[in-house]
Amino acid sequence: MKHIRKLTCSLFTIMLVLTQISCTDILMGNEGTLDEVIYLNYQTITDLELPFEEEWYVFNGGKTHREGAHHFTTRGGGERYAIDFVIVVDTETSTGILRKIHAGDGKQNEDHYCFGKRLNAPGDGKIIEVVNHVEDNQPGTINRDQPGGNYIIIDHLNGETSIMAHLKKGSIMVSAGDLVVKGQEVGKTGNSGSSDAPHLHYQLESSSGELEGLGLPAQFLNYYEDGVFVERNEPVRNQKVKKQ
Repeated sequence: MKHIRKLTCSLFTIMLVLTQISCTDILMGNEGTLDEVIYLNYQTITDLELPFEEEWYVFNGGKTHREGAHHFTTRGGGERYAIDFVIVVDTETSTGILRKIHAGDGKQNEDHYCFGKRLNAPGDGKIIEVVNHVEDNQPGTINRDQPGGNYIIIDHLNGETSIMAHLKKGSIMVSAGDLVVKGQEVGKTGNSGSSDAPHLHYQLESSSGELEGLGLPAQFLNYYEDGVFVERNEPVRNQKVKKQ
């Protein structure tokens, strides 16, 4: 595995109930002028669209520590603004709405609503790296030896790259050197690598294509946030999002 070395995502035992932490309102990148200018005010160059069909839930995503837990993984590296997407089903209970990421006990990948779902290129570009042979994990376990699992890296040829990680073994249908267009199917959601439940991990970076590269905020175009249409915005934790 050439580039993806530290990627870690943990979802399995969480029913998507948000917990408070002491630094919930601290902005990522607020430690200096350079961070404030580059990280917080960065405007995405690539015309990005959400890389999936149907409505998905933002498990991690945003510019505060509370919203984007990946910042703690790399202390501001390539995962600074990474987003985790899953599909949830809401069930009304006596105490409120319970959001579940799987049916039954969730012990099989197939129990999870997003497993095997189509994933698309979020923008035009060139595939510069692919891993497609890593076994999917049993939910609740993690493969720390191959953190990114099955993944693709797309160079958008404008100084930005997209990384899509933890894909299903053997599902990636593009190869290094291929040119892709926005919306083109590239693979399916899986549970490979340093992941304990099926989901899509997405991150936008500088052109290095490395996890330790400069993580960038990703603004997507023309999608719905909790049923409200937006022309351009960044998905935030606890939102349901769907492309137009």
